[in-house]
Amino acid sequence: MKLWREQVKFSRDLRGVRIAASGSAAELQERRVREREQAAFERGREEGERRLSEQLVQQRAELQELQLGIMHSLGAAIPKVAREMEPILVELALEAARKLVGELPVTAAMVEHVIRDALGQVEDSAELKVFLQADDFKLLQQSQSPLLQENPQQPIRFATSPEVTRGGCLVQTRFGCFDARRETKVKLLKEALQL
Repeated sequence: MKLWREQVKFSRDLRGVRIAASGSAAELQERRVREREQAAFERGREEGERRLSEQLVQQRAELQELQLGIMHSLGAAIPKVAREMEPILVELALEAARKLVGELPVTAAMVEHVIRDALGQVEDSAELKVFLQADDFKLLQQSQSPLLQENPQQPIRFATSPEVTRGGCLVQTRFGCFDARRETKVKLLKEALQL
């Protein structure tokens, strides 16, 4: 084989010209390029998976911290809400009781019970005067209540008063007056519940 030693001159500049390699060398070169590309792709994929895993671990920790914060806030809020709601619920229960009692028909038995209960609260049994609402007094008279019968052991006088509402009474003794009106009982109950 003869070596060419002369310089080759072209009439124009060569552009886009490549040296043609032999078939096996070109294939080897292309295979190496593909292997490098595949290795780079694998390194990139592994790095992406590693970073994604780190982000997931960090997000999981942040989510757990957020969850604990929410649970702590709820744990603190429930007793506070219960304390704030207690007076409202008691007032609601009292209002419901007032409406229920207010809508109950006043009967002779009910008035007798209120009078007996009030008389049981009074320690002084001499010179008692029981004040009733006028309709309640008529109801006791119509039912011929035994309370209206004279009892020499405990003399009780009955009278009507505009200060007394239906279903209640006032018991006057020589030492003071015992208030057994419905509204007074509700007021005392409300005070006992410290509203």
